[in-house]
Amino acid sequence: MFNDKQIQVLSYELDSSRIKSRTKGNVSLSYLEGFDVIETANKIFGYGNWDYTITNLIQVSQEQNHNQNHVICYKAVINITVHDIQHSKSVTREDVGFGTGIAKTLADAHEGGAKEAVTDAIKRTLRSFGNQFGNSLYDKSRQHNQQQNYQQPAQLQQQPQQQYSQPQSQAQQPHNNHIPQDYASLYNLGLTIMEQGQNLIVVGDDIFAKKDSIKACGFRWDGASKLWYKPIEQKAA
Repeated sequence: MFNDKQIQVLSYELDSSRIKSRTKGNVSLSYLEGFDVIETANKIFGYGNWDYTITNLIQVSQEQNHNQNHVICYKAVINITVHDIQHSKSVTREDVGFGTGIAKTLADAHEGGAKEAVTDAIKRTLRSFGNQFGNSLYDKSRQHNQQQNYQQPAQLQQQPQQQYSQPQSQAQQPHNNHIPQDYASLYNLGLTIMEQGQNLIVVGDDIFAKKDSIKACGFRWDGASKLWYKPIEQKAA
């Protein structure tokens, strides 16, 4: 089905420069971005030689968080078909993805959740074609554990950095006035809150697609450092 050149490219090791990383709790996760895997498919299979169909897109939950934002989760099932150059042969794969939309309005929450679910399903389906689509990232013995470097604002530079995992229950939580207890909506999106100097910052993947949820939690964008930040509230003694 695939020609010699395609087979050769599909067998290459994944270029580490394409790999992004984020932390969730104390775990480092490696991933490829959605636009990256789609562009890779265009290059390897050829424009017009592959396509996808959304065979199922359903809402699985809806609630409101403590900030009165709508939190809507979607599940998507994607069917991807890859054709040979003559379109005489094809191979079909299918997988499922999930996405969460968090926004002040129902429309924006639905849009965010549905888009994220479809993108996740496309990425998961394409990975069945091999390393160039991130399949090797699921093999922990071959993962590229690379830490992303973030340029810090001037007021944050040369300051110790502390990372917080998803808050524990109140009974288990260590005593620290700066631990973010009200950012469950951001943790649910796979984002992480970190303390740097006198500020909290938000890090994670697809961060611009989640900007409405981040702004709803009081964070502001610093254009120079490319970071979402929020001054730590100092409690009176």
